[in-house]
Amino acid sequence: MSNVSNGAGEGPSGKRGAVLVVGVGAEFGGDDSVGRYAVRRLASEGGLPAHVDVTEASGEGTVLMSLWKGYGAVFIVDAASSGAAAGTVHRFDTVEDAVPTGFFRYSTHAFGVAEALALARILDELPPRCVVYGIEGRDFAHGAPRAPEVEAAAETALARIREEIACLENVQPSGAGESPRC
Repeated sequence: MSNVSNGAGEGPSGKRGAVLVVGVGAEFGGDDSVGRYAVRRLASEGGLPAHVDVTEASGEGTVLMSLWKGYGAVFIVDAASSGAAAGTVHRFDTVEDAVPTGFFRYSTHAFGVAEALALARILDELPPRCVVYGIEGRDFAHGAPRAPEVEAAAETALARIREEIACLENVQPSGAGESPRC
């Protein structure tokens, strides 16, 4: 069973796996905590391959960049604030497309998820496969409960992440240096 690490970049085994799932958000930030909620659910359900690490992060960009370094595939789950209905699940393949800045909330620093991904793209430090699941939130106030539709959306995102991890297990790259595609 995978455990949620403290965000130091190492999984429960002390070794980096081929796949990293990061839950981003504020611990007590209402719907902003959905990323952390999601990875805790993922870890508690178990059944992940041994090479999958699960961790939490605040969303500060440089921390995220250090977390994903060395992984072949990274999945990030974070709350989104784009104006869509609460509970909407957005998926970004960050190797293919840039994530819009301002899409993800990060109130204490101007350098969050989207900015970290943009910088990693410029520095050629994006993981070979990097997918962000943004779950549209409604209430980001400190101490607010997560909305039921946001928690339900987290389950949807986790099901998709599990499918993508399974796909990675079954698809071989077609050439040296290429990442598997689902």
